[in-house]
Amino acid sequence: MSKFEIQTPLGFTTRTSEEYWQKLIIKHPDIVDLEAEIRQALADPDEIRRSSRDPNILLFYLILKKKRWVVAVARRLNGDGFLITAYQTDAIKEGESIWHK
Repeated sequence: MSKFEIQTPLGFTTRTSEEYWQKLIIKHPDIVDLEAEIRQALADPDEIRRSSRDPNILLFYLILKKKRWVVAVARRLNGDGFLITAYQTDAIKEGESIWHK
């Protein structure tokens, strides 16, 4: 069962299931209260970068406060997007910037 399905500014939908979300918050307990921010990062990010290691992986950054971002990482496959992880960070990773607010 889908937990959420979000249209990204790049014109594709990214989704995750409740089951996968539960695994994610076990791995990253600091995001348990940031579901709304993660959804917003996908729908209305401040910046989107392409992974330098895998061109099908996109990182959606949303500024939480100065020097603090939430990142939603999605894999795009055959036009569909799947949330693969999400976390907080104090630095934007390397990789090609492909979209800016």
